Amino acid sequence: MKKIPWFMGAMLAVLVLAACSRAAYVQKDNTIDFTRINTYAWVLGTQKDSITQKPKTNDLVDRKIRESIDRNLQQKGWRLAVTDPDVLLVYDVDIQRENRTVSDPVYSMPTTRWFFNPYSRRYVPVYYPSQFLGYDNRKETIKEGTLTLTMMDAHTEKTIWQGWTSSVINGKRMTDKDIEDNVKAIIKKL
Repeated sequence: MKKIPWFMGAMLAVLVLAACSRAAYVQKDNTIDFTRINTYAWVLGTQKDSITQKPKTNDLVDRKIRESIDRNLQQKGWRLAVTDPDVLLVYDVDIQRENRTVSDPVYSMPTTRWFFNPYSRRYVPVYYPSQFLGYDNRKETIKEGTLTLTMMDAHTEKTIWQGWTSSVINGKRMTDKDIEDNVKAIIKKL
């Protein structure tokens, strides 16, 4: 009987932690057997076409993203290979400004009115609680960062797997926590 509250508490903790995780999305080639992939290598530059486009991230962010991806892939049993890798990795960070509509509920102010009761010859308070009036809609500009990780077959250079996740960015750049959370969410789908 004592195990039931402990079990319910554990289930509640799992539910709360699952609700806090980031949503990651994946597209993959279903003809590829991903259990046979053990090694990977990085494509030079952060973009596939690094010659035509200048990189959108600085060197520090580039290193942190690569280190985070390396760490998460090595936890899954993959290893970095300089020669003859199974897949090539490339990532892209896209930060865009977006407008979103925020709806805030509006309530009336609660009030108390005093009435004179002639029968009891005293004042009686009457409380009027707040009431829902509607919504106050406003437009807000936010920065949304999207991290995309692409895997290409090293021999054919065709994309075999792509995962991405988006999150709201509060500052000018992605923080270390944003990078780590986004990478974990993407790699978990692998």
